[in-house]
Amino acid sequence: MNPILFLHGALGTSDQLKPLVDQLNLHRPAHLLNFEGHGSDSIPDRPFRMEHFAENVLHYMDEHNFEMANIFGYSMGGYVAMVLAKQQPERVGRIATLGTVLKWSREVAEREVKFLNTDKIREKVPQFAEELEKRHPSGWEEVAAKTKDLLLDLGSNPRISDTGWMEIAHKVRIHTGDRDATAGIEQSLDVCKKLENGELMVLPNTPHPIERADLKLLACSLNDFFS
Repeated sequence: MNPILFLHGALGTSDQLKPLVDQLNLHRPAHLLNFEGHGSDSIPDRPFRMEHFAENVLHYMDEHNFEMANIFGYSMGGYVAMVLAKQQPERVGRIATLGTVLKWSREVAEREVKFLNTDKIREKVPQFAEELEKRHPSGWEEVAAKTKDLLLDLGSNPRISDTGWMEIAHKVRIHTGDRDATAGIEQSLDVCKKLENGELMVLPNTPHPIERADLKLLACSLNDFFS
């Protein structure tokens, strides 16, 4: 029975996914991990890159003797899961995503990095800045700067091309909120149609932050998908 790995989003930590895990009823191991530089981990000298985060997942799997794992990825974590499925298909079982930007371009990256201005975060959303300080005691400003660099790199070099989705044969369920201005329904549906075994579920009255998602509804979908 394959365990399920839960992967957090940009600027996030695994703690954000614990309320979701608590809602599940899967009768199989659930594991949460932080990507390098996130949470209490020291921030590495190397840049944030999708390949490095994928390495983190594989290292965790090897440490725990997992030959294969199912994966749930929120936002950036969902893209890491898809990159793993394409590059290491034998290590990945089923994949579920939530709020994941799947189609990257320079325009998309430039749109997203506007939300990573640390001065504006402190000025306009001081409560969020305080939360980021708690999440990343090693320095949330550096995490934000490295995340900005990561997104710009993705914009100029998407790890999965429009035709690359067709090479992924895994069972994938894409969740997107009907009020998610980050991921959006249109791009989620477009990728879903390209996947050999893709499914799309639209969550009602749901913006991008996982804290504002209907976790009971999402958990119901995951219980069904991973059981």
